[in-house]
Amino acid sequence: MPTRRAAPDASVAVVLEEGKRLVFASALDWPGWCRAGRGEALALEALAAYAPRYAPVAEAAGVAFPFAEGDAAFAVLERLAGSATTDFGAPGSPAAAEGATLSAADAARRADLVRGSWAVFDAVVADAPAILRKGPRGGGRDRDAIVEHVQEAENAYARKLGVTLAVAAADDACARSAARDALDAALRRARSGTPASAKGWTARYAARRVAWHVLDHAWEIEDRSEAP
Repeated sequence: MPTRRAAPDASVAVVLEEGKRLVFASALDWPGWCRAGRGEALALEALAAYAPRYAPVAEAAGVAFPFAEGDAAFAVLERLAGSATTDFGAPGSPAAAEGATLSAADAARRADLVRGSWAVFDAVVADAPAILRKGPRGGGRDRDAIVEHVQEAENAYARKLGVTLAVAAADDACARSAARDALDAALRRARSGTPASAKGWTARYAARRVAWHVLDHAWEIEDRSEAP
């Protein structure tokens, strides 16, 4: 069972997912603002460091984001036991708080932030070279393969909300836009806090997971586009 405590005013509510190797820190009210580290302190440090990189997401969504690097006060609302998914490198555990009912305004705000994540991803992809710098062990997908991977993942994520998206070619921008519209609509209407199925996701967790995945790859492309 997760442990919980109230978050003070003017702080960023965070959930920590603690695996054996990695800890993920996720800002519950800012879908996609999520970073990992080898331990709680490093995860929170990474989350703070990425505030300037998250700011364009909020700007694209039309949501005020008053935090800069180092000035966000984090309040740990829940601590979750991680899994193999956590240690593989993905936040895989929904928080208890993500089962709460959403107002229409909050659902719209979260969906807008997911759209902001897509806008940042698209801008990064448009500026990136087709061939990305390889990692220290020579691995990593190139730009177009990452775009295809993100689209395939979103098809799987949509099913967690009870939505089946048509499979489209990776270079079909119109089909990708239609798929995003369908996923956006599902996020806006899934407000009860009850998953669509026994293995489904709540809207809050779905927004967090979708935006995290999009931004994690956007930031990867940015970092791997730069000269070593």
